Amino acid sequence: MFIDHAKIYVKGGDGGNGCVAFRREKYVPMGGPYGGDGGRGGNVVFVADEGMGSLMDFQYRKHFKAGRGVHGMGKNQHGAWGEDFRVKVPVGTIILDDDSGQVLADLTVAGQEATIASGGRGGRGNSRFATTVHKAPSMAENGEPGEEKWIRLELRLLADVGLVGFPNAGKSTFISRVSAARPKIADYPFTTLVPNLGVVMTRDKDTFVIADIPGLIEGAHEGTGLGHHFLRHIERNRILLFVLDAAEVDGRPVTDDYVTLRNELEFFNPELLQRPYLIVANKLDVPGAEENLRLLQEKYGHLVHGISAVTGQGVGELVEKIYQILRSLPVEEHTGEARIIRRFEDEEPFKIEIMNGVYLVSGKRIENLVTMTNFAQEESLQRFQRTTARMGLDEALKQKGIKAGDTVRIKDMEFDYSD
Repeated sequence: MFIDHAKIYVKGGDGGNGCVAFRREKYVPMGGPYGGDGGRGGNVVFVADEGMGSLMDFQYRKHFKAGRGVHGMGKNQHGAWGEDFRVKVPVGTIILDDDSGQVLADLTVAGQEATIASGGRGGRGNSRFATTVHKAPSMAENGEPGEEKWIRLELRLLADVGLVGFPNAGKSTFISRVSAARPKIADYPFTTLVPNLGVVMTRDKDTFVIADIPGLIEGAHEGTGLGHHFLRHIERNRILLFVLDAAEVDGRPVTDDYVTLRNELEFFNPELLQRPYLIVANKLDVPGAEENLRLLQEKYGHLVHGISAVTGQGVGELVEKIYQILRSLPVEEHTGEARIIRRFEDEEPFKIEIMNGVYLVSGKRIENLVTMTNFAQEESLQRFQRTTARMGLDEALKQKGIKAGDTVRIKDMEFDYSD
């Protein structure tokens, strides 16, 4: 079963908690702090696998979570890092953030990797907080929570040549003639419901990949006839073949079909019309097709090639012409990192909203600070207050008009404000 889109949840592993411990040995008086750090959480890493051709696996499993870091221990023993969770996806998969729609990674090469959900930092043990002034700190950090998000996966087939045409134009018959692909073929529209890939071999034993895209209809760029699902696969093709029904079996003028197909591609993505292309007038074995072939050749010249996918007439010559065009195009080179998208986000440390008299403070940095603070430890609480003051939270609350006794909520923690 061919599936080319999925929505899944990913979460990096939480960091392990730091440890509060002191060195206590018979001949080591005042040994000092001895608590180790927690281990970092594992990452959720996506890997392009050339052995996969569909996103079907993600129809049955929706949640992917990496391992959490191990807590720190005494004797300055740091916790082990959490295990990464490696998720295999087909080559050609685009990964998007479901909330923002931003492209997180575009995996176009086998073996290419992208970290989509990072694991949280491990909390520091009390030995990390020792200074010349404060030699025996009794506080440690909790581990940072791992990054979590809902993402969308979209598979766009990687092929050298894409077949574009109306339903029943003979695309599936053509790909079955020139390759070992065996799509379903029948005498009714929309026989092909999923894209098919085939490897074509020339007379000199050179090969290229061809994609049979399900038939398009007028309005495909607006989603009519699942147009969006089909059109996105064309974006990866280096050459386009407009396969036309030269016999006009369905009663549409063949020249109108070509204009309609061009318009649909332009509305969907104007850059598609900049690709090299050929016009294939199919079904020359049917009476009346030869005359329509001449009409197309008069209008579009050498771009038009007449064939019969059923009998094989003109097919070999067309394959050689396609390969000549492919050889003339520059080779697209992708490295393992070239199409991984990374963005630097200069995020505010916090923002404040007032709702029903409660001051709601939100923001990734300050929420992580709350999560990583062990409020059962007096020193950790004091450090939290110093850190928020350096962030400017006190001043910002005063500017909002807060008074002593008012409630401040950060994540799931509530505090009574006091000067």
